[in-house]
Amino acid sequence: MLGYNDKLNDVIDYCISNAKKKGATDVEVGIVKSVSETVSFRNKKLDESDRSENIGLSLTAYINKKKTSVSSSNLKNDNLEKLIERCVEAAKITPEDENNSLPEEKLFFKNSDELDIFDKTHLENNQKIEFLKEAEEVAFKNKEIVNTNGSSFSESKTEIVLANSKGFKNGYKSSNFVAYCEVVSKNNGSMERDYEYTSKRHFEDLMKPSELGSNAAKFAIRKLKPRKINSGKFDVIFDKRISKNFLNYFSSAITGSSIYRGTSFLREKLNKKIFLEDINIVDRADIKRGNGSKYFDNEGVKIENLSLVNNGVLNDYLIDTYYGKKLKITSNGRSGGTTNLYFENGKQDLKDLMKSNKKIFYVTETIGHGTNIVTGDYSVGAGGMMIENGEFTYPISEVTIAGNLTEMFSKMVLANDLQFNYSTNSPSILIDNMTVAGK
Repeated sequence: MLGYNDKLNDVIDYCISNAKKKGATDVEVGIVKSVSETVSFRNKKLDESDRSENIGLSLTAYINKKKTSVSSSNLKNDNLEKLIERCVEAAKITPEDENNSLPEEKLFFKNSDELDIFDKTHLENNQKIEFLKEAEEVAFKNKEIVNTNGSSFSESKTEIVLANSKGFKNGYKSSNFVAYCEVVSKNNGSMERDYEYTSKRHFEDLMKPSELGSNAAKFAIRKLKPRKINSGKFDVIFDKRISKNFLNYFSSAITGSSIYRGTSFLREKLNKKIFLEDINIVDRADIKRGNGSKYFDNEGVKIENLSLVNNGVLNDYLIDTYYGKKLKITSNGRSGGTTNLYFENGKQDLKDLMKSNKKIFYVTETIGHGTNIVTGDYSVGAGGMMIENGEFTYPISEVTIAGNLTEMFSKMVLANDLQFNYSTNSPSILIDNMTVAGK
């Protein structure tokens, strides 16, 4: 047992025992308790501060192959009693589904190395303000920075407890510190904005405020005086802030539900080559201090480290208990999605990729969500920089990039600039001969 609040333990036991008494054959109870504090800062002064405390309970009752779930934020006994009764009664009239069940006991999480995902450090509001103040002051040292669009610092602590009637009971604490700075640049009538962001489990691992402000300023300034370009075919490099989105499309396409329903452009691609042979995709839950690290999934199942793509070949799907049964695949602990999902580093420096063609469109932002996971069709608004002979020359705005993810995946070339800044991370990515619609 990793440890959790005794009061939450009592609530868990009460729910399971009473649901069983009312006729449930199996029960699952989860509690998430969180405290979050956020300070917003704008133009060198405090904009607002906010503190929120939340607690939520989810209860799932099984009556053989019938299943119903309910939730509540009221953990008082009289409310729990009504909640339990409502859940069990609803389960009685729910249609049977032969795939409804708790996970097999052998799959439950039992023990693990310490992930170090909880930092007890607490920052007072004045400390958060000083952090943001320093970031903005550094940004304003650039004469082109004329305003801020808002900076913020958030600190959150979360406690998770999960138990079921098969004997699983465990819980853990996690923390998250997030700082964000967005600034506005101006030059000869041109105004642009951009941001920098940092998120870590431990406060000491955050990007320094001076770097946060400096990067935000640099990104905003380089966008000044953008040009429109003629439509055509371009090699495109996606900055690592943007390229991680491809992993989101990929993971959505390989969930058990998408595969079973046939609503994925990667259906029937298991054990087939979908990327170039030097590309690997990994999902690991056990990275120390990782933003996506956790001990078990939403069903209490031990989370397997997955080599989802190895040498370009799709090796695995993201499977929970329900869709695992439908697909006749054992759950690999992905109820709740991915953990720390990333492309392994490529072999080329970003500078070398920038020299791979005389003209390359370097994408620093995308707008809209024009991706169809069923067909793989990809279309997004974009802005960025033109690269000519390996050097950034001028900013670009108001273009649309289009293609199909199946083809795009097959010719991706990865840089070696991977950093673990999010729960999903990617190095910069080059894709040649893409359709870019401009003026």
